[in-house]
Amino acid sequence: MENSHREKHEQIQYIEFLTLDIPRIKQFYTESFGWILTDYGPDYCAFEGDYVDGGFTTGTPAKGSILVIIYSEDINATKAKVLAAGGVIVKDIFEFPGGRRFHFLDPDQNELSVWSR
Repeated sequence: MENSHREKHEQIQYIEFLTLDIPRIKQFYTESFGWILTDYGPDYCAFEGDYVDGGFTTGTPAKGSILVIIYSEDINATKAKVLAAGGVIVKDIFEFPGGRRFHFLDPDQNELSVWSR
């Protein structure tokens, strides 16, 4: 998530996909779309795009298994707005390489995440 020139406050910026096989999914997206891929250990691989970045993490894919991640300039203020609007926090703010983030459910039970540096 190093592309700070593209970060836009409270806009979708990063999407995570679950996969059973990181090497297979890397080969597929490299061959299909020429995506630039970066490994972050055996269970995570990031991709870089012009308008949105994302990653592949080990897990069982299922309907709804893509995690949409929204960038925020002020994670605490955005969390307060999510709660005030009726969102439910399912993973409170935590540190990860590159910043901090939290996960929430929207009114339809879709899980999304918000991250900040």
